[in-house]
Amino acid sequence: MRDRYEQAIVQDRSSNDYTELFRQNKNHSLKTLILLYKGHYMELFWSIVFFICKHSPVWILPIATANIIDAATTPTDKSTSRILWNMLLMIVMVLQNILTNYIHTWLYAKTIRNVEKDLRSALVRKLQQLSIAYHKEMESGRLQSKIMRDVEQVETLSSQIFISMLSIVLNVVVALGVVITKDLVVFLFFGATIPLAVLIMVFFKGKIKRYNSDFRHEMEETSVQVMEMVEMIPVTRAHALEKKETSRMQTQLNQVARKGLQLDMVQTYFSSISWVTFQIFQVICLGFTGYLASKGRISVGDVVLYQTYFSSIVNNVSSVITLIPIVAKGLESVNSIGDVLTAEDIEDNRKKKKIKDVRGEITFSDVSFCYPDSDVPVLQHLNFCIHPGETIAFVGPSGAGKSTILNMVIGFSKSTGGQIMIDGNNIDTLNLNSYRQHIAVVPQTSILFSGTIRDNITYGLDNISEEELEQVLIASNLKEMVDQLPDGLDTRIQEHGGNLSGGQRQRISIARAFVRNPKILILDEATSALDTISEKQIQEATHNLAKDRTTLIVAHRLSTIRDADRIAVVENGGIAEFGTYEELMAKQGIFYQMRNMQL
Repeated sequence: MRDRYEQAIVQDRSSNDYTELFRQNKNHSLKTLILLYKGHYMELFWSIVFFICKHSPVWILPIATANIIDAATTPTDKSTSRILWNMLLMIVMVLQNILTNYIHTWLYAKTIRNVEKDLRSALVRKLQQLSIAYHKEMESGRLQSKIMRDVEQVETLSSQIFISMLSIVLNVVVALGVVITKDLVVFLFFGATIPLAVLIMVFFKGKIKRYNSDFRHEMEETSVQVMEMVEMIPVTRAHALEKKETSRMQTQLNQVARKGLQLDMVQTYFSSISWVTFQIFQVICLGFTGYLASKGRISVGDVVLYQTYFSSIVNNVSSVITLIPIVAKGLESVNSIGDVLTAEDIEDNRKKKKIKDVRGEITFSDVSFCYPDSDVPVLQHLNFCIHPGETIAFVGPSGAGKSTILNMVIGFSKSTGGQIMIDGNNIDTLNLNSYRQHIAVVPQTSILFSGTIRDNITYGLDNISEEELEQVLIASNLKEMVDQLPDGLDTRIQEHGGNLSGGQRQRISIARAFVRNPKILILDEATSALDTISEKQIQEATHNLAKDRTTLIVAHRLSTIRDADRIAVVENGGIAEFGTYEELMAKQGIFYQMRNMQL
């Protein structure tokens, strides 16, 4: 049984362009929702067929009940057989619900779960394509909310459409169909309730949509702040700011509660008016059909039949009204998902040159950089060349643009002027995915995930032998640490490497770079937050790693870059000084002053 469930959710709609679907139907949320199920329409059709079968007792039982009442109130020779046949019909119709309901649920649930999975997969793929700048601007908590909460709301909306809405439509259509065949006057009375329902829905639709949108935005903001709060707990505790942080979160939670209460109250007001209106109509219907029966226009059984069908219509129209908030919430989530899938800030590598090998020559030709939302350039007119296998260190004050230079070499940031050449190829013309397979980055803050040390070192690689891993551990100064652990390389790392020291986390990052055997190595302040002993271990590891590779280093501790082939002093948006350690010290310029300040 489990295998069958797993096989039901294996098809991946990777061939469909979700981005294009959402872009073409940006202002048509319902149409977008329907098109999400393209390729599953046949399954949904058969699901509807079996739904009609399983739901048929709801329409047939009132007719059978009316027949039995008429047979009992107006006895004839055939009354007994008539009662028995109607009883048998009711039992058969009820029993068939077991099988038909199972098949209906299997068909629609499998389809909805597949689309739910495909939507999340599409969001994950899109997030991998979006630029680093986009991720810096968009809080991770907000993205998490879109992947989990918004997709769940779309799934809930789909379920309501294929169950509740389908049931409502069929119940109303069948009820009106039966009534019009029996009595046109009663049908016209029934039909008068529908325009009233439409007026009520139109009146409340705008308010519910607005309140629901406000509530969703507050929920996303809360998700962001909760993640930030969890990340900041060590800092909060260290500075005895628990009460202040709790108060800050309480303010946000109060705001969510207020928006949620506003949404609840408008929905309640909406539902109450609808319920009262239709109950009054139901009482009027009972009196109206009772009057017709007293005049001999209809039988007593028909009174029960009409009252049952009218109750069904009233309840179903009321259900439509109560579903409006769920529909509004689901359609709002469709729009929210579309915000990510239609984002234009992507790294597009299509039709760009793929490279199989990199020598490591990097040339900046009159390169400038300016952030999109600023007119002040961070860097301007940079001109330098890094030869294959050369180690270049970038130093300078914070905010001078050192990390920006590294980000442009990685391809995270695009220059706004000039050209960056990799082995003579303009980086803007390269397939960055193929290029990055030849580089490795050791960031200032080690990025580790929950898993084993082995998993973190070999991240993305499946063909690393134990011998290669052993060499990597030795070169990155991790061997002694790993040997002391009871599970060695299979020791599990807590979230963000919480059970490791800063030096240990950084050496794992260096080992991750080592195992990739890169041609270009990026070290962004890899020792800035470490103690002297850890710094020495990291220096030895990075020295081993930098051998025979083009290496770019950003460092604040100038003692760590003495062995660099050349040093670039970045200041005021340009390269103020460029040369070897000895040349710059002999020059007694900016670098000389910076070095003396650290002695």
